[in-house]
Amino acid sequence: MSDPKKQLRPEILSIVQTGDFSALEKFQNEVLRPIIKLQHELIIACFRHYLNKYKVQIVELDFLQKTHLITKLFKSDTQLKNDCRGLIIGLFTLEEYGEYLILSPQLNKRINNMIMQKLYYS
Repeated sequence: MSDPKKQLRPEILSIVQTGDFSALEKFQNEVLRPIIKLQHELIIACFRHYLNKYKVQIVELDFLQKTHLITKLFKSDTQLKNDCRGLIIGLFTLEEYGEYLILSPQLNKRINNMIMQKLYYS
């Protein structure tokens, strides 16, 4: 782990390293999950800024309403998705970015889902 970007990433002990993983699963476990964990507070801050900017009230919603709203926002607002994904992609190494470009449609979906999961429980 000589790249400074990799050195920043927290270790996630719950990731099981055994077994045959697809390229997507491997990338998710080795790259995406640690970066998303590292960027957790920034993701939350970015989303709260979005809510304030567009005067979206989420505080008084119950969990089901909150998850529905977050899912709806991620489906309808390309700028929100791009901003949140940018917080993750910006911490890729050049090699990881090359891998990302090959699998970007599937990885974008995974990134969005993982970010939404973080937001559901924040």
